[in-house]
Amino acid sequence: MPSPLSDKQGDEPWPANDVVPHSDATVVVGFVHHRPGYSLQPGPGLDGSCDSRGKSTLVRLYTSSWCQLMLLSSIFFLCPGMLNALNGMGGGGQVDATVAAQANIALYACFSVLSFFSGSIVARIGVRASLVVGALGYTLYCGSFWSYNLNSNGAFVTASGALLGACAALVWTVQGALVLALPTERQRGRFIATFWILLNLGACIGAAIQLGLSYYSQTSTVSDGTYIAFTVLTLFGALLGLAVLPPARIIRSDGTRVSSSSSSLSTPSSTPSLVGGRPRADWKRQVAGSALLLIRDPWVLVLLPCFLASNWFYTWQFNCFNGALFTLRTRALNSTVYWMSQMASSLLLGRILDERRFGLRTRAWIGLAITAVLTAAVFGGSYAKQRDYTRSSVADGTTRRIDFTDAASIYAPLLFLFLLMGALDAIWQCYTLYSIGTISNDFDKLAHLAGLYKCFQSAGAAVAFALDRNHQPFMTQLAVCWALALVGCVCFAFVVHYRVAEEMIGAQEEGVEAGSVDVAVAPPVKNDKEAQV
Repeated sequence: MPSPLSDKQGDEPWPANDVVPHSDATVVVGFVHHRPGYSLQPGPGLDGSCDSRGKSTLVRLYTSSWCQLMLLSSIFFLCPGMLNALNGMGGGGQVDATVAAQANIALYACFSVLSFFSGSIVARIGVRASLVVGALGYTLYCGSFWSYNLNSNGAFVTASGALLGACAALVWTVQGALVLALPTERQRGRFIATFWILLNLGACIGAAIQLGLSYYSQTSTVSDGTYIAFTVLTLFGALLGLAVLPPARIIRSDGTRVSSSSSSLSTPSSTPSLVGGRPRADWKRQVAGSALLLIRDPWVLVLLPCFLASNWFYTWQFNCFNGALFTLRTRALNSTVYWMSQMASSLLLGRILDERRFGLRTRAWIGLAITAVLTAAVFGGSYAKQRDYTRSSVADGTTRRIDFTDAASIYAPLLFLFLLMGALDAIWQCYTLYSIGTISNDFDKLAHLAGLYKCFQSAGAAVAFALDRNHQPFMTQLAVCWALALVGCVCFAFVVHYRVAEEMIGAQEEGVEAGSVDVAVAPPVKNDKEAQV
């Protein structure tokens, strides 16, 4: 059977870099995937031509997938990045971590519930509105801690956390779908790594700001100035969401457009519209999309333990380790190193996953091996340290807080362990996204997958913070984290072994959303009328 990239007679493939004439090929709505080096253009009569001839260099740059990735990453640099910096200091920078724990429980509980439906919400209100509204939740949350410093109103912090959970579901659903839909198959690792680097650069700079502001401070509480700075930065990030283009207007590096199957996530509308000649899916079909994914695609079920584990360890790392053992300025320094480690490790993994000297399956196994080794090192080292202190010894002052000016033999090993924790976090998140990318390339389906990912990830984080709020022993929390990570590694192995082929140039798949079509390139057609069908 001739390849869809072969010529009319099916004898020889089109030469690299040739442009397919409009009369010879058409793109069916869905993910367009082809061999690197081919520039495909849709047939006449289809909205969304990829032909950028006549457009200015600035317009071509603005509509490119790389530019839009940088804009998206900048929003996450300024919003979730600042939140990560705040949480990384333990307890939101407060002496008593109870208020922050309650806020995080509310945050992740709402995040989990809303994420199940967030793909449908994004489909209706559009990408820009989702990013702007969602990012404003981070502004309110940072401002609530500033308010708490002034009036100790814990209820406002908790309510802000709940609202942020709903807002975060929107921005992270857009992120998951775009980061996986924007690149070509051979760019996926680089796109994931680039996003993760910029996200963690925000957290790194935020932690560095806190280090500078608290360096000479003798208190254990973050200052008003820190919270004000974070609030202003997150507000700027929300406004930056206005610059992100709808997916249908974004052009990949190979000349194809980002497109969707059964419903448009790119343009908000309250009236039905045609997508590839079919009506846009209604609310009922949209909401059913996530549920149908769980029922019809077994690989989503296999990845659920990986989703669950991906944020569970934050509570132990930030509250039970960094927040319990170190002074405020040392916690800020540790957080800076933690997020820097994430940037370096995500870059390394991205290069490995896109290394063309190896097949896709080989790269996936290498990535899993790195993940498994880091898991063993981090949790083994954490267990060795955890035996030296307990929750009660921290509370009564028996366990003395460590400062970076202490002897190197005391501080350096713990800093290195925290550095490895950051590396494991980044690699786990990036590898999970990469695994999701093996399930689909369609933007709509990726939006539902991203929503499910954040749903179960946030559910795990909510349970973990609840355990901490209820003052469960540190060792118990560590044991649960370790067990989930081990199960997640096994699930990753199943996906690599059964799902990833050595070469995955593109695959047709059955869409789980009602009426979805997910076809790469249609067969050659004989005339323009046929191209418009």
